[in-house]
Amino acid sequence: MPHIPASQALARFRVVDMTQVRAGPTAARQLADWGADVIQVQMPEHMRGDDTLGGQEGSDYQYTHRNKRSITLNLKEPEGIEALKRLVATADVLLENFRPDVKARLGIDYEALSQINPRLVYASISGFGQTGPYATRPGFDQIAQGMGGLMSVTGLPGHGPMRVGVPIADLCGGIFAAYGVTVALLEREQSGKGQWLHTSLLEAMIYMMDFQTSRWTIEGEIPGQAGNFHPTSIPTGVYRTKDGFINIAVFGGKIWERFCEAMGAPEWIADERSKTKVARSVHRDWLNGEIERRLVANTSDYWIEKLNGEGVACGRINNLKEVFEEPQVKHLGMLKKVTSKHQGEQVLMGQPVTLTRTPSTIVRAAPKRGEHSEEILAEIGYDSNERARMKAAGVF
Repeated sequence: MPHIPASQALARFRVVDMTQVRAGPTAARQLADWGADVIQVQMPEHMRGDDTLGGQEGSDYQYTHRNKRSITLNLKEPEGIEALKRLVATADVLLENFRPDVKARLGIDYEALSQINPRLVYASISGFGQTGPYATRPGFDQIAQGMGGLMSVTGLPGHGPMRVGVPIADLCGGIFAAYGVTVALLEREQSGKGQWLHTSLLEAMIYMMDFQTSRWTIEGEIPGQAGNFHPTSIPTGVYRTKDGFINIAVFGGKIWERFCEAMGAPEWIADERSKTKVARSVHRDWLNGEIERRLVANTSDYWIEKLNGEGVACGRINNLKEVFEEPQVKHLGMLKKVTSKHQGEQVLMGQPVTLTRTPSTIVRAAPKRGEHSEEILAEIGYDSNERARMKAAGVF
């Protein structure tokens, strides 16, 4: 079956996805969800490794590889490399996460492939960058979380470093790569030329440190752990109620005053320990204790309704089941259904951005390894006899 775009936004672009694991496939999924013809290049079955958590039948793979087609190519065979180059000649984008020496040895680095297709946008994702003292090190999400500073500011003070509960470096590296690809494609409309772009898990993680980074680079302060409380805006954090926990975020002087009134403690507005942002930071333990002493007198639902009614941000802390029971989440329609011919109906998370004229959807479930090899090879000019010979020779 030929390309079925998930959106018209990027439907005119073809992407060759040579990545494995998570960061690269995430970048490819972003492009596929917006309509690009993403062709996943995988090793033939007899050569395959453990290239995804949970295997190709697992939920992780099904979520990450929807809206893509799959071809297998044996890149250890010259004819496999030749087929890849013919595919690249028809493409707009190539995504890869090989070690720098591997792609050069195979002859599929940017310099080589740009000779075949000068309009090619070539995107590389690595653990630490394409050059430098760590360029050849193996990259992994949790390593980047630690080296990029995230684990030093996550968790309870005095309890040691803590990773976050999702592979944030992988995900952000993939999303930034997709963002870079779209920027390069926009630039190509003026110059007519492709280019090489690259990012890494380490760069993505450091960038995501955001205001924590500027606390160091501008103010000379090394941020530490603050647990469930915001490090600089007080009171903002997790608080106990009569029947559970809620998040409260109080930003700005006017919101602080509204919060005090809603809590039945207008005296906090003038109290020297809490009247200013600096004072609230110094006396945060006292203030948080006073807040929680009042909150435990009533339920989470009571406080969520009362505080939001006063314009103070407040919300429940959900598990994943509860997330999708939230009325607002149901209204947003973030879950999409797709039918897999291999696994039946699936429910998957859609994109978190809505384009009103060219929306994203899910039109294909994740493919089996090499499911579209024959049709893709036919699209790039291999006839049935050639395909049969290549199949027998283990080229795909």
